[in-house]
Amino acid sequence: MNSLLHRILDIAPVWVYLVVTLLVFVEDAIFVGFVVPGETAAVLGGVAASQGHVVLGVMIVLVVAAAIIGDSVGYEVGKHLGPRLLQVKLLDRHRGRLDKAQDYLARRGGWAVFLGRFTAFFRAMMPALAGTSRMPYRRFLVFNAAGGIVWGTTFVVLGYVAGQSYEAVAKTVGRDLAIGVAVIVVLALIVWKVRESRREKSFEAEYEAAHRETD
Repeated sequence: MNSLLHRILDIAPVWVYLVVTLLVFVEDAIFVGFVVPGETAAVLGGVAASQGHVVLGVMIVLVVAAAIIGDSVGYEVGKHLGPRLLQVKLLDRHRGRLDKAQDYLARRGGWAVFLGRFTAFFRAMMPALAGTSRMPYRRFLVFNAAGGIVWGTTFVVLGYVAGQSYEAVAKTVGRDLAIGVAVIVVLALIVWKVRESRREKSFEAEYEAAHRETD
């Protein structure tokens, strides 16, 4: 954790703003959330703010704006490329989840856009799927903006609190114990990710059950 903080602080503030914003933007704009860590970037932006390297409020605004604008670009990509977008080979191994996401969007509408912001696969694909399905842009924008505000603020503040907590513990009980606390935080994040995966599986189970009832 200490090494990570020093590396962040070695970068000029303007580059921290730029890199975090760009990672969050491209995660949604060109549906590469499978490999681009937008969520991680938002947290690291908060960590940098906790050290006074960047301004917390500015970082939150940039992350939220990048999330909303990135999703809007993804929507336009889906709207103009349509079904051709869904046939790209990159998505072949995700075909089952993609079909379920389309069905979820059809059943939940705007709420699928909002809730999709909090799951990695849906965050990457839902904007393009909304555009492909021809969801009215104003409706998409309302739910997209709401999701972007909640998601962006939450993860930047999470990074800020984690950074502040680490420094407070380090000053009080020393670096070694602080590193132990940092490890616990990392484990907690892993548990959160596992639960996120379980939520995805729960959604898939819900999808299968709904389709068995209609057959």
